[in-house]
Amino acid sequence: MAKKQVQQDPVLIKERKRRKFFALPWSFTTYSITTKKLIYKTGFFSSYEDEILLYRVQDISVKRSLGQKLFGLGTIIVNSQDKTCPELEIKNIKHCNEFRNILSENVEKEKTRRGFRSTEILDSDGDFSDHFQG
Repeated sequence: MAKKQVQQDPVLIKERKRRKFFALPWSFTTYSITTKKLIYKTGFFSSYEDEILLYRVQDISVKRSLGQKLFGLGTIIVNSQDKTCPELEIKNIKHCNEFRNILSENVEKEKTRRGFRSTEILDSDGDFSDHFQG
């Protein structure tokens, strides 16, 4: 009897956290964007994996310190409606603007595919999301 294969989303871009110690990788963290998910994996001896569905992403921003600018790195901050990870900081990755653009494009594609409009995204209490509270 043939096994039924589960089709996975293709990985569009994969980045890893840049941190080295004596030229060896010190961080075992990777971030991947597929057509439907942002996947976060970390760990060597024990590992942790989490994912954020792209249609749940509300805001994406880039933060770069002087040190990050000198080494061509950046931090991307992803705010979402995900219960386990409402804010994800993707720290010290190369090509942060390219990563952000690919993430942003695919968030919009997934929201369009699912038929979402920005006015249809509600908080858990039924009110419209308000990110600009004073």
